[in-house]
Amino acid sequence: MAKEPPPKNEVIEEGAPAWVVTFGDLMSLLLCFFVLLLSFSEMDRQKYKEVAGSLAQAFGVQRKEKLTQSPRGQRIVARAFDKAKLATREREKIGRQLTKEIQTRFKGLKDLVKVEVGEKKITIRMMGETAFDSGRAYLRKAMLPLLKKIASVLKDSKGEIIISGHTDNVPVAGRFRSNLHLSAERAVKVGEYLSKEGQIDPHRISTVGYGEYRPLKSNETEEGRRKNRRVEIVLKSPSSDD
Repeated sequence: MAKEPPPKNEVIEEGAPAWVVTFGDLMSLLLCFFVLLLSFSEMDRQKYKEVAGSLAQAFGVQRKEKLTQSPRGQRIVARAFDKAKLATREREKIGRQLTKEIQTRFKGLKDLVKVEVGEKKITIRMMGETAFDSGRAYLRKAMLPLLKKIASVLKDSKGEIIISGHTDNVPVAGRFRSNLHLSAERAVKVGEYLSKEGQIDPHRISTVGYGEYRPLKSNETEEGRRKNRRVEIVLKSPSSDD
């Protein structure tokens, strides 16, 4: 039986607009895109775990350390740092002790004897003719009590003791061939006194003469030459191997 055509006055509903179909396709494509991204991320994460495991074995990381345990290298560095701090405190203590002795017991020499505390050494600098008469290498008797006190402080310390002699550039006369010879002889005399009278282990003591070649001031003036004529006792910090 044939269907009767609708009445002419009846309203027929139309379908969805054309843009809805395009929008639906776009949403489907976006959904597929994000699903693919998610699947890729899962694959990368697995690859990362596999690569990380291979690298750990290649570099010898075979076990885990507890956080409370410090790495061995860190412990070595920490011990070296603590040792350096102890050495610094010891140098400062010795420097203060020597400075106090000079300022109290040897007031007349405080402008001629200087104590300098450096990063890795202590320098006791005896200026001018404090320890020796001009052109001579015999210790002055007035300096023996100070040298004995210096020896008593250095005896209980650690590290190498280097004694260096210095002169100005004025040529010497007498039995010394040169200023270099004179400065070396003066350093030897101080070293012998610290070893014999001060009872410091002679294995810790070394002497050297620099003559006029390491001046503190210019040799053009009398004041400069006076400062350049000196003997230095240097206490070096012990090496890390010691």
